[in-house]
Amino acid sequence: VLNENWTCKDLYDFQKGLSPLEQSLSIALWLADDYYFYAVCIFIISVFSIGLSLYEIRKQSITLRNMAQFVTNVTVRRNSGAEECMSSEELVPGDCLVIPQEGLLLPCDAALLVGECLVNESMLTGESVPVLKTPLPTGEGRYSSETEQRRHTLFCGTQLIQAKGWGSSGAVAVVTSTGFFTAKGSLVSSIMHPQPIDFRFYQDSGKFLLLLGLVTLLSLVIRSLDVVTIAVPPALPAAITTGTIYAQRRLKSQGIFCISPPRINICGKVSVFCFDKTGTLTEDGLDVWGVMEGGAAGFSELVPDPGLLPPGPMLSGLACCHTVTLLQGQPLGDPLELKMVESTEKHCFAVPISVVSSYPKLISFSLISCQSTSEAVAIVRRFPFSSALQRMSVVTVARGGHSALAFIKGSPEMVASLCRAETVPAQFSSELGGFSSEGLRVLALGYKPVDGNTDLRAIERCTDMRFLGLLIMKNLVKPESAKVINVLRLANLRSVMVTGDNILTAVNVAKGCGMVESHEKVIFVNVTPQTAQSGPRLKFSLDEGGAPADQTSIVTRSAFDYHLAINGKSFVALCNHFPEYLPKVLLRATVFARMAPDQKTQLVKELQKLNYRVGMCGDGANDCGALRAADVGVSLSEAEASVASPFTSKTENISCVPLLIREGRCSLITSFSLFKYMALYSFIQFCSVLLLYTVSSSFQSGCHLPLQRYVPFNSTLFGAANLPNMENTSVFSLSALQFIIMAVVVTKGYPHKKPLFYNCESEEGDFLLGWRG
Repeated sequence: VLNENWTCKDLYDFQKGLSPLEQSLSIALWLADDYYFYAVCIFIISVFSIGLSLYEIRKQSITLRNMAQFVTNVTVRRNSGAEECMSSEELVPGDCLVIPQEGLLLPCDAALLVGECLVNESMLTGESVPVLKTPLPTGEGRYSSETEQRRHTLFCGTQLIQAKGWGSSGAVAVVTSTGFFTAKGSLVSSIMHPQPIDFRFYQDSGKFLLLLGLVTLLSLVIRSLDVVTIAVPPALPAAITTGTIYAQRRLKSQGIFCISPPRINICGKVSVFCFDKTGTLTEDGLDVWGVMEGGAAGFSELVPDPGLLPPGPMLSGLACCHTVTLLQGQPLGDPLELKMVESTEKHCFAVPISVVSSYPKLISFSLISCQSTSEAVAIVRRFPFSSALQRMSVVTVARGGHSALAFIKGSPEMVASLCRAETVPAQFSSELGGFSSEGLRVLALGYKPVDGNTDLRAIERCTDMRFLGLLIMKNLVKPESAKVINVLRLANLRSVMVTGDNILTAVNVAKGCGMVESHEKVIFVNVTPQTAQSGPRLKFSLDEGGAPADQTSIVTRSAFDYHLAINGKSFVALCNHFPEYLPKVLLRATVFARMAPDQKTQLVKELQKLNYRVGMCGDGANDCGALRAADVGVSLSEAEASVASPFTSKTENISCVPLLIREGRCSLITSFSLFKYMALYSFIQFCSVLLLYTVSSSFQSGCHLPLQRYVPFNSTLFGAANLPNMENTSVFSLSALQFIIMAVVVTKGYPHKKPLFYNCESEEGDFLLGWRG
């Protein structure tokens, strides 16, 4: 995938300085003019800088090549029914791939036709929890792996842990794409050709070098070629690159890995940082806090232990509505679902397919049996969770092949909208608001009976359900989150939460971690799209769906006494119907809830349009797009997907963010200082050479090293025969003194670095968001 030519070209593009040809011509000109020592020094410095950068890029190239290249033997089923073993390099779209029960590392993208597969997609998404893939439903619609059919797609590079099909055979999938047209190929392509860095410092550097070049071209002097090499500093790219590489090494020592060194400088200009909630600001694990059964008569009392529920649909739903599977006798799946199943104190075990033979249209194959009541209940069909649909569903059958039930689990708002209105308690909104405002994670469940002739697509649509109740889980804020948010607030850096959770839960977490202080108000932005009965509406309220707030008062409020909160649906409606209010909302919004992955990416881009330098910190599959779109993306995942993010932290909390900004500001100040020093150095040397040209003299190599003593100037001689002389030595000595004074003047310490007289790292005297070295 990569070769040495690509690496060298990428290196020189990164340095953004003189081309290799121009540097070679400069050194050749100096050698021709007996400028040996200076030419050799510049050559050694340039070679060292290039070699150091080449070494780092070479390591990244090897990592990328090992990830990209993969060849294995696969089994393909032909139209005749015969199976053939062949190399994965020979696969083409349309081949039927037989997946063994023990699984394999997939060499292509494929749509699952028969069976179910448990897949580890951490290589592509960063999500360490295995994902359940189900067969592609029959229909006339066009297949696309980017839509909801993603849950029926097996992606290249992902590890298939386990496959199940009819009887003892494995699953069957049809190849849809290979090579660079696969999801893994797109990831490799995005790494090889990253998003262009639009950073004003690099643009201004190029403009300044161009200006100096134009100035020198206007200098019509005899030694014009020599003046060009003096006025345009050839060592500038090497100097700036060296400073960035040292910053990269310091970050690595702190457990932060960087695959795009130029973005270190951009970290110093970040003005807003977006954080995911679950697993980033809060702990990964969730504990069951209790359940509440609901119906037309209202909600029952809160039951702290779901295992104490009487036998019935609610207990069956908790025990069965999940994607937990068995691997070598051990349950494996999403941590939330594992906690839910464990709380029912029921057991999962394999069952023969004969127990569900009465419902052939529902069966993909028998998965597991959950002993949710006095008898075992077999899960015969599962529709995994979709972030776009905000729900998942399963179909269960009791032992003996009777009493088929469909269960649904998902966000309370979505489940309630799919249930019969008469089965949803009247206190639904108030109870949900109370739990969410306390920072609790709330899920709702529903069910309905089905028969053997029910269409699978009708079951997946989950219509006409009966409301069962609420599952309440608690998610604690990580202790480091509040400290980091406080540091960012003191540094006048804005913090924003972007989550897929309930808006009230998100607001509670924002208050818990310090994004919203106790004396500050939260104003909810509610936008309803246009309907047949009414036009689009924009409303501000002090509580979710409550009393409206006066729009004029919001605009005239103090800059620091209120925050806006908005959910994903309102965000989309705001972009579509009220684009003139979008910048105003983005400037004051702190909580973005119920945001889908593509909405997170869109949010990052909208903030960038407001001239924000946006940082994004996340750890899961829903964050990958936003991490790549952000100016500074920080992944807390150690999976291979982290190579798509510029920065990866081994620390599983956001304490890496201040370290990254400190190092970014330190590196940026160093780059500015180096740039000013090299520019002034060239200008001083340019003036000195022009001054010596007036007396038919110039600098020689001996001036830079104490190898010669000066002699009186002899006007009858020219060139090397008259060197060194008093005029030459005096101008050189004065220039050297100016270089020393200039180095002291342009070296800036406070507040991002220690003063110039420090030359070692110290734990004392850290400045706010400054570097301690």
